[in-house]
Amino acid sequence: MSKLKNKVAIVTGASKGIGAAIATYFAAEGANVVVNYASSREGAARVVKAITEAGGTAISVQADVSNEADVSRLFAETKAAFGTLDILVNNAVFQGYTPIEQVSVEAFHQHFNVNVLGPILTIQAALKLFGEKGGNIINISSGASKYPLPAASLYSATKAALDAITISLSKELGAKNIRVNSILPGATATEGAASAGVTAGSEYEKMFIANTPLGRRGQPADIAKAVVFLASDEAAWITGEQLSVSGGMYGF
Repeated sequence: MSKLKNKVAIVTGASKGIGAAIATYFAAEGANVVVNYASSREGAARVVKAITEAGGTAISVQADVSNEADVSRLFAETKAAFGTLDILVNNAVFQGYTPIEQVSVEAFHQHFNVNVLGPILTIQAALKLFGEKGGNIINISSGASKYPLPAASLYSATKAALDAITISLSKELGAKNIRVNSILPGATATEGAASAGVTAGSEYEKMFIANTPLGRRGQPADIAKAVVFLASDEAAWITGEQLSVSGGMYGF
């Protein structure tokens, strides 16, 4: 399979969960993948090992996407390794569930620095590597951007902001042959969701499943397959869109 043959892709937050699945599926489709991680070097190494053992090409690069110097280094190392960039997937995320009475200034900045400032910084850096050939930006948003969740006002707000950035930049960058789209996952079984309290058998999980027509939580592979489509030439006429991948939970 070679939908992404010889393409170079950066996937942020790719040491686990949805990001790891995207990186793995990209490599299986022929892409050279930069597996970005903020803190889990071991997780990123496992993803790179799985890709290379399957015959793919990948490197890992540590970078906090909310830190401008880190982002500059991420893209410099990508250029040094592969010379160019074709696809940027903004997947790195900070996700917390906190009643409004307990929301702190620190929590506000944690959410917005990673989920909003981070994509802005990585997109700015990507534009320099895309060059005249153009490129492809895929932002991993959430169904919570359209249907905000209780006790997740900050997270939901950051994803709404990310969708606005997607639409705005699709119009701003279209003339440069740069496509910009959002994927809006539904309730997906990831390590991040578990750490935020959505664990197997929890009331949150029961609520999500009850509201999902297909009757189950999503898996990272469900999201990754949709991202491969948007990254490929099969989606060459698609930009500025918000694709819900939610088992029908978010029908809009």
